[in-house]
Amino acid sequence: MPRAALATARQEAISVALATSAYALSFGALSVAAGLDVWQTLALSLLVFSGGSQFAFVGVIGAGGGAAAAIATSTFLGLRNGFYGIGLAQILRPMRGWRRAWAAQVTIDESTAVALAQPHEDLPARRAGFWWTGVGVFLGWNAVTLVGALLGSRIGDPSDWGLDAAAAAAFLALVWPRLGSRRARAVAGAAALIALALTPVAPAGVPVLVAALVAVVAGWGQPREAVPE
Repeated sequence: MPRAALATARQEAISVALATSAYALSFGALSVAAGLDVWQTLALSLLVFSGGSQFAFVGVIGAGGGAAAAIATSTFLGLRNGFYGIGLAQILRPMRGWRRAWAAQVTIDESTAVALAQPHEDLPARRAGFWWTGVGVFLGWNAVTLVGALLGSRIGDPSDWGLDAAAAAAFLALVWPRLGSRRARAVAGAAALIALALTPVAPAGVPVLVAALVAVVAGWGQPREAVPE
């Protein structure tokens, strides 16, 4: 039974890694179209390694925003990975040295989701789900980013191929599972309206940051809910 659980975790991890890596084609093309060169694009995938944050960065740059707004927007979205680490601490410990640093680098939406989807009492399966997904996505994402960046300068305007919609699709995929309650939908709707209202008058990236404050204000002082395992 343990071997079956490990095999299931690995199969899920590989499936998620393949599906997620495909998005990097859009990122590579959009990054080059936004004005970054191939090496800068590869550095973002290698060092930042957070799809939502990377799309946000090149989206702000491509819209004419400054570096400060792009970095702030990207960082704000990337903070969620730190909170994932809290939930994964019991699964991954004990770890030290390079393994701990590597685990931090591959703590992303996908590795967290696959790890927590395994049976609560089966730590080996949860660890396998985390590592296979995290490492699989890292390798695939960086490889496909290179392909997208090399193709980016040759395919013309990414919007002609629908690649400009990838950033919005990525954000929607992150938000949608979290809109189960009426309160969450109300907060998301209010944030979207504020961002839309500010887009014509505020610098690129600023509407996203201001809209994010809606969630902060809405969650301030609210009782913490238990996170299902």
